[in-house]
Amino acid sequence: MYQRPQHLLSRWARSHRVFFFEEPVQAPEIGLQFHETPEGVTIVVPHVPVGLDTADADAVQQTLLDEAFVQREIDRYILWVYTPMAACFAKHLRPFVTVYDCMDELTGFAGAPTELAEREARLLERADVVFTGGRSLYEAKRRLHPNVHAFPSSVDTAHFAAARASLPAPDDQAEIPAPRLGYYGVIDERLDLDLLAGIADARSEWQLVMVGPIVKIDPASLPQRSNIHYLGGKDYADLPAYAAGWDVALMPFALNASTRFISPTKTLEYLAAGRPVVSTPVADVVSPYGEEGLVRVVEDVEGMVDAVEAALEHGFEPIAAQVDEVLARTSWDETFARMREQVERAGAPARSRSRSSGFDVMVVGAGFAGSVLAERLASQAGKRVLVVDRRPHIGGNAYDHYDEAGILVHRYGPHIFHTNSCEVFEYLSQFTKWRQYEHRVRASVDGRLVPIPINLDTINELYGLDLSSREAEAFFASLAEPVEHARTSEDVVVGTVGRELYLKFFRNYTRKQWGLDPSELDASVASRVPARTNRDDRYFTDVYQAMPRHGYTRMFERMLAHPNITLLLQADYRDVSGIVPHDELVYTGPVDEFFDLRYGKLPYRSLEFRFETHDCPVFQPAPVVNYPNEHPYTRVTEFRYLTGQEHAKTTVVYEIPCAEGDPYYPVPQPENAALYKRYKELADATPGVTFVGRLATYKYYNMDQVVAQALAAFKRLQAAAGVAAGVRAWT
Repeated sequence: MYQRPQHLLSRWARSHRVFFFEEPVQAPEIGLQFHETPEGVTIVVPHVPVGLDTADADAVQQTLLDEAFVQREIDRYILWVYTPMAACFAKHLRPFVTVYDCMDELTGFAGAPTELAEREARLLERADVVFTGGRSLYEAKRRLHPNVHAFPSSVDTAHFAAARASLPAPDDQAEIPAPRLGYYGVIDERLDLDLLAGIADARSEWQLVMVGPIVKIDPASLPQRSNIHYLGGKDYADLPAYAAGWDVALMPFALNASTRFISPTKTLEYLAAGRPVVSTPVADVVSPYGEEGLVRVVEDVEGMVDAVEAALEHGFEPIAAQVDEVLARTSWDETFARMREQVERAGAPARSRSRSSGFDVMVVGAGFAGSVLAERLASQAGKRVLVVDRRPHIGGNAYDHYDEAGILVHRYGPHIFHTNSCEVFEYLSQFTKWRQYEHRVRASVDGRLVPIPINLDTINELYGLDLSSREAEAFFASLAEPVEHARTSEDVVVGTVGRELYLKFFRNYTRKQWGLDPSELDASVASRVPARTNRDDRYFTDVYQAMPRHGYTRMFERMLAHPNITLLLQADYRDVSGIVPHDELVYTGPVDEFFDLRYGKLPYRSLEFRFETHDCPVFQPAPVVNYPNEHPYTRVTEFRYLTGQEHAKTTVVYEIPCAEGDPYYPVPQPENAALYKRYKELADATPGVTFVGRLATYKYYNMDQVVAQALAAFKRLQAAAGVAAGVRAWT
């Protein structure tokens, strides 16, 4: 971590939880690494795979960022950004205040990403306040944002003033003779290497001590002289000991694009250490330090030699009192206090808006139904929308994230997208790119893994036959036990494939899934799984079958990224409703809960998920294996098939149906349908509330059906609004 964020964040940590997201580390496995600093700052290091392009790297970092928010329950927060490269993978966040702390003009650095300028423009659009690392950078940025403040980096005076006393000489510097001219910092394209060589050649008795890592330049390009010593990178804690052994501190910066706006922190650090300083004419060194006589500023080798000779002759004492006056005004505590004041001012309008303006619509639930309606209302109707969800994440049951092994998993079981609706597919395509994927399932029956839905290969494998499609039709017909009125799931299956296949594939699976015998369940449960007389082993036959390229959570983030949408997670809408004004309500939660279980609780089946990670790239021969008969679980899903992720390990999830827990599946029985009908009558009679989604309408929908229902609900709301507007205009 750079010194500026380290000092500032450690001070924030005295009163707030602070998380610092480091630059990503390339690693074989995706994941997050957390560690705590002694000051209480949590350092979060994302691990991303090698070789990703920018878009994929952003997507992975965005997912990991969200996972960190979920794991550490980060809700109301300030977003403090040090690099515009975070503008894309953090763009979905909804902080209380966004701070852009621009320490350097990164576009001038060697190897700067080509998209850096564009990302900074996006960041400046959303930032509430901008800090710059010096006066010249302030002059460059103040025309780009209405709230820019210059905060040259400060100094930990006590830390560096220790160099004014006698400190033990570091081993690698102790044997270097005096006089020593020292520099510490990154050794990169910002240094004038020809100037270094010129000084060394002009005064062979002077020893140039260069402390710092070599970055972005070829070490072979460094001038090699017997009196130039490259000591490598050192810990921040050790720097005063090195400075204590120098006679003069150097800042031999090149005058190029990378140094045009720099405000070197080391200027004050060298002065605090009691070293006379000689520098090239970097703008933020010339003013104020050169103008005030605290730093000797020169342009070329001859001037540098003369300035160093003067510094060696006069030493530090002539300027010591003046330096200490400057240091008293430039402590990190002082800088932090002034920055904090600006952050609080930037947050005041947001607090005022949240108290007074309210919202046009409150949407309860950030799953498919709520997110689609929120996006349509915000983008197409210009509504101000507040989305409230109990969970610490968006996406509802479709939420996905990287687990501890770095594998992208679906937290609430597999979600496979498929649809025949061009409208639904094109709508979602606004928010994601797709990875083509056709889902396949095997069932463990009679010791074999055979295709499900039952097809020609299933029959031939189980019975040792070699039937054709036409012969398979006759085979199914010979097994079927036609039922005149198919009322239950058992009737549907037995009437289609017969009792033997019903017992092998359906009866026990259904009993586990629903806690009921198929004879007790509505016929609609079995109608979703047909039997086939061909070799098509796809689980679905829809026109559009694909998976979001970067996962469902990425898709939801883009859907909810509209500036008219505000997210409030880990909150119950009942607690919020009386505090935050809103005109209308969209409700996607359980309809019986909305009415305080007035007629009793609607029955649901739930699921328990047991995740396992295995030290092998592949665990099972199919994306999903159903277990109709043995074991308490119904199926095992291996996520690598769904996501296309390449990884040395693999994660699977076992699904164990249960009666208690989150509501997943409405239990399809006539008495439950009758109970829901009573709640629906209440819902229809409730003005200003739109009920949409699985839970609000007590019906199991596929994802595409929920999207279609939400789009249809938006059209109805728009039509109703148009009628209301016409009535108001007429009256």
